[in-house]
Amino acid sequence: MQRIWLAAFTALLTLIGAPLRATTLEQAMADPDWIGPPVERPYWSVDGRSVHYWLKRAGSPVRDLHRVGLADGSDVVVDPAAMATSDGADAVPDRSGSRAAFVRNGDVFIRELASGRLTQVTRSPQVESSPQFSADGRALHYRSGDDWFVYDIAAAVSTPAAELRLQKDPQAKQPDALEAQQLRYFATLRQLKADREARRQHVETFTNGDPTRAPLPFYLGDAVQVQGSSLSPDGRWLLVVTSPKGYDAGKQGKLQRFVTESGYEEQEDERTRVGRNDPAPQSLLLLDLRGHSQRALAMDTLPGIHDDPLKAVREENARHAAQQGSASDAAAAPASTRAATRTGTRVKAKAEPAEPSQRAVRIVSRGDDGGGGGIVWSEDGSQLAIQIRAIDNKDRWIVSVDLAKATLRSEHRLTDPAWINWNFNDFGWARDNRTLWYLSEESGYSQLYTRPIGGQARALTHGTFEVSSPLLSPDGRWFYLRANVEAPYSYDLYRVALDGGPLERITRFKAINDFALSPDRKRLAVSHSSAYVPAQLAVVEIADGAVRELTDTRSAPFKAIDWIQPQIVAVPSSHTKAPIYAKLYRPRDFDATRKHPIVLFVHGAGYLQNVHLGYPSYFREQMFHNLLAEEGFVVLDMDYRASEGYGRDWRTAIYRNMGHPELEDLIDGVHWLEQHAAGDPDRVGLYGGSYGGFMTLMALFRAPEVFKAGAALRPVTDWVQYNHEYTSNILNTPQIDPLAYARSSPLEFADGLKGSLLIAHGMIDDNVLFEDSVRLYQKLIELHKDDFELAGYPLERHGFVHADSWLDEYKRVHRLLRTRLQ
Repeated sequence: MQRIWLAAFTALLTLIGAPLRATTLEQAMADPDWIGPPVERPYWSVDGRSVHYWLKRAGSPVRDLHRVGLADGSDVVVDPAAMATSDGADAVPDRSGSRAAFVRNGDVFIRELASGRLTQVTRSPQVESSPQFSADGRALHYRSGDDWFVYDIAAAVSTPAAELRLQKDPQAKQPDALEAQQLRYFATLRQLKADREARRQHVETFTNGDPTRAPLPFYLGDAVQVQGSSLSPDGRWLLVVTSPKGYDAGKQGKLQRFVTESGYEEQEDERTRVGRNDPAPQSLLLLDLRGHSQRALAMDTLPGIHDDPLKAVREENARHAAQQGSASDAAAAPASTRAATRTGTRVKAKAEPAEPSQRAVRIVSRGDDGGGGGIVWSEDGSQLAIQIRAIDNKDRWIVSVDLAKATLRSEHRLTDPAWINWNFNDFGWARDNRTLWYLSEESGYSQLYTRPIGGQARALTHGTFEVSSPLLSPDGRWFYLRANVEAPYSYDLYRVALDGGPLERITRFKAINDFALSPDRKRLAVSHSSAYVPAQLAVVEIADGAVRELTDTRSAPFKAIDWIQPQIVAVPSSHTKAPIYAKLYRPRDFDATRKHPIVLFVHGAGYLQNVHLGYPSYFREQMFHNLLAEEGFVVLDMDYRASEGYGRDWRTAIYRNMGHPELEDLIDGVHWLEQHAAGDPDRVGLYGGSYGGFMTLMALFRAPEVFKAGAALRPVTDWVQYNHEYTSNILNTPQIDPLAYARSSPLEFADGLKGSLLIAHGMIDDNVLFEDSVRLYQKLIELHKDDFELAGYPLERHGFVHADSWLDEYKRVHRLLRTRLQ
């Protein structure tokens, strides 16, 4: 049906021969297949002769692999037969440059570069990952779960690198008094025990000396569970990350599903809420696979590990609790104390140590830290670096490991009184196997640094811009990186020499999404976009910047529409020196002599950048803004404080105070529209989802004199109900900092509602729980508020996926704004 509609619409455009100037709400909220899919996950073939990318099929969730031949420009879908001989993404070359390994469909392959010969290393139902060649090039290491395997290339045999057993070593137990007495009494028993020990030592000797045998097991004890592991390129060392077995993460609720295939109500576990229990602390074990020994890596020498960075916060909350009186008076206490008792998090309900003896930490081991992973070996396996983060979110350490002594040495400490960013944590080793490189926000912006082991750090980039995604070239000469040097909203690709020097600009797309360096290091495959062009693929020559576009996946109907180009404006702030960047949508026939109703769009995620020159993740909302502008609204989409792309201070402005600096910025936006875009200050509305829904509530509740109507979509209404990983960064935990939660909770300010409120929420949302909106709805009932409604969507989670739900939701938003503001 979708294809028939597209064909008919294309034929109509051909007949009328003119671009359309707007779209309908129905079309804007339709399945985005009508727009054309974005290019996804581009990568080079191992020989550099072609570029691959994934593309969604129309009317299907299936993604096809495309191969573009650079010689003839052919773009073909890789069929099942061709897939068997295709290369996978993220190919890893060996040190000689004669082979490359990659993972495809969960299995590991090796490609010989000279002959093109392909060898399949694994064929299993398990998912293999992390291929790496051994330092001597004779073996390939790969991982299945947390188990590492060594593939002998010449012998074509795989063996476990180590066998980890989560139990006590049966040989390590000490005899009790009765057993010792028996051995003292009876010589035969002593001889039997000696024989067993001799046989065990014989097996160990031959196993350690015979590479054809499987390795002896390592016994890690029965009190831990493995959270991650990493094998050194020389195959000698295995680093194991552990956490306490059976650690209680805290009580979980049950998410209720009402519309089900079975016809019966169904339940699933919800995530744990913030502060129910801290995440499980982690520890490190270093295993010597050659000597078959294991040692714990102590962290008590990390600088600041014994500090209490939350001491002042504890004291402030304790003073406030003392001022409010005993717990028996809590019902009559002000809102902040009621918030603490309401959630069972009264300041003194749980004894907190005044000064922790040693802060708990976590080690990221699978690359899910916004960077390249928390464990990195040098190319020759002689050096190991680990990124360690305090669970209280105030410190990040990069340490090197003395492998012989099994000790840690702090190479870099990043500390922040607010919280360490979850982005900009990439780090690694230079090709000399002695120099670390890393990203750090210590200057106020993410910049790139190098540091010889035990030496002085050197900044390779400088400025009031953000550096991300650093890639060290295989020859070790250049770092390629993404940065917004030209303007906060303009992202391009740059490079800088490892030895230092100027930052060289390579591309001028102004909206780079992703990139991959060709095997010959002469070209880049670049994913780029613009306001109404989803991610497309181009090849860029590094020498002269020449661009060759490879794709345009947009549909004819979408390209035919004459969209309103958003204008990026710098709104002066009444609270900071830096401006607030925003996208402005005005009617085509804008008339500055008459007042226009105002709509503010508030992006989600908090730490997200929506004011940029690329294709927005909020592409439906952008089309909706076109529709509103055609109807006479002026629309402003602001990167309020806490947004990404503007440095550390902008990010942490909301620490312990969510919803307040952002609201100041939104109000500045309204005043700016009044002065510069003929906005009517008496007709102001706003809307947004997730964090944007939270901010819609804070605006309507705390500034009802400014905002007359708003739509809060999937909103957080009380941060005590949200998850630990995000919330504890910004507000600490409810047990430690109930004041921060009270001042940041819309429920605490709900009595301020005077305008019109729409709440819309997916009923099986497993991110911001539907319970959030239900609790607020009950609160508004009890407050005897009049103009509010709740729309629930039984088959939607946090991000809606069904066109019917999108349309229903935005019909309600549209009706609210038109009815209340026009």
